[in-house]
Amino acid sequence: MQVFLNGDFLDATEAKVSVDDRGFLFADGVYEVIRVYDGRPFLVEPHIQRLRDGLAALRIDTAVANRVMPAAERLLDENGHRTGDVIVYAQVTRGAAPRRHSFPPADVSPTVYVSTRSFAQHPALYFDEGVAAITVADTRWSRCDIKSVSLLPNVLANQQAKDAGAFEALFVRDGIVVEGSHSNLIGVFDGVLVTYPVCNYILGGITRRLVLDLARELAMPVREGAILQEQLVLADELFLCGTTTEVMPVTVVDGRPVGAGDPGPITRRLLQAYRERAGAAVVLV
Repeated sequence: MQVFLNGDFLDATEAKVSVDDRGFLFADGVYEVIRVYDGRPFLVEPHIQRLRDGLAALRIDTAVANRVMPAAERLLDENGHRTGDVIVYAQVTRGAAPRRHSFPPADVSPTVYVSTRSFAQHPALYFDEGVAAITVADTRWSRCDIKSVSLLPNVLANQQAKDAGAFEALFVRDGIVVEGSHSNLIGVFDGVLVTYPVCNYILGGITRRLVLDLARELAMPVREGAILQEQLVLADELFLCGTTTEVMPVTVVDGRPVGAGDPGPITRRLLQAYRERAGAAVVLV
């Protein structure tokens, strides 16, 4: 597989990053993941804009974001990734410099890395029957809106979910369920979609935004607000959304069923609408 690293296209086995890279030393960087359906990158502009926003928040030159999609398009061709489900991964760090906490001199160039890889879609059973989730305390920092490469709390939470036989871990902050370890959460209460508002405590999901737009197009009421942890079992439906998650029904939380214990009609309709917009095959039963 070919990858892009700092202006060069080379074999992935030959790509090397300095041990002085601040992404390695400090997790001083941001990343983005873009879904590709049968050769067509999906929702490119909002993904690249979020990358720019993250770079701006870290005070890294936002112009480097312009390198991502030209590199990705070439990699999709060279790696034979113009068919099937594929992911574009892009990561930008502040670059390599002697280790110190303050920023390096302005002439240090950011490290820009782009790759493509085939993505194995989640089993149809997950969408047809739903998945389980657990709740965990939100121990993350207060700038979750930055898509930072510093994901240790998310990694630990997601592993806790896997250890419990669940698909996702839902972060709870001050009694409020804010989002998942790698997805946003939306609940359905009496026909109204409810999700935590975009702020510094969650990542403003690109798929989340699209799903809410699709809901409004379908005349489904939407409200941005808090979902208390104890309200999870009162939801008629719950679902996750994300670039690789799409629209994933949650039917069990902390061992207790959600609603009737099956994916609900609103979740199913939004998954269908999402896949129609993405141009992906609809595999609902």
